[in-house]
Amino acid sequence: MAVTIQQLTQWKQEGRSIISLTAWDYSLAQALDTAGVDVILVGDSLAMVGLGYSSTLPVTLDQMIHHAAAVCRGVKKALVVCDLPFMSYQESVTQAIQAAGRVLKETSASAVKIEGGHPRIIETVAELTAIGIPVMGHVGLTPQSVRILGYKQQGKTDSEANRIIDEAIALAQAGAFAIILEHIPSDLAATITSKIPIPTIGIGAGNRCDGQVLVTADLLGLSTKQPPFAKSYVNLRQIIAEAVNNFTQEVQEHKFPES
Repeated sequence: MAVTIQQLTQWKQEGRSIISLTAWDYSLAQALDTAGVDVILVGDSLAMVGLGYSSTLPVTLDQMIHHAAAVCRGVKKALVVCDLPFMSYQESVTQAIQAAGRVLKETSASAVKIEGGHPRIIETVAELTAIGIPVMGHVGLTPQSVRILGYKQQGKTDSEANRIIDEAIALAQAGAFAIILEHIPSDLAATITSKIPIPTIGIGAGNRCDGQVLVTADLLGLSTKQPPFAKSYVNLRQIIAEAVNNFTQEVQEHKFPES
């Protein structure tokens, strides 16, 4: 059966960890879904791992929709969440409704994700959820704010930590069904996890969140550069190179095809 938002909340209550990974095309999504991933995030990391940009900022809403639709075609069970990209929701609530509406209408995604906990974002989350658009929040290091925050760990001072806690609580109260906690101290993530009734999904936030997410390109060893909190479970870049070299050698020696 397909994973539901209600199940994620139930899993938090039961202490069952939530497994999340990113996908950007049909084949990868199908493989992740078959492997039993709970939540597949069509992240705006697509800009970097799929399109070759140096940050997430350049990816457009049309590109996110195009890739999210492909991902959804490969998924039968996982809950698919699509990032709203930079400047597709920050201008106004109306803009956010239009962007999120397009995602849900033009793909089979179940929800959207937006970054930040500023009061304007909280208002946007409340308005989206009020009209039936599920929203996943994202606090801590928010890559769309890279020009201000950089990629450094957030929440190391008391004032920063208190701000992030307040943002997470406000997002939960506004109706978000889950929150990504990115690159914050483990103790801070644990505090947030204990304070809010909705699941927290960590990335570089320690092991006391309700679940974990990684950019799949990092997990597979496809990234040329990855954050310090990521982990590669296989060097797929090397495996691909070896396969291509074997193919090249067989072609050059007229061993492939065999006749």
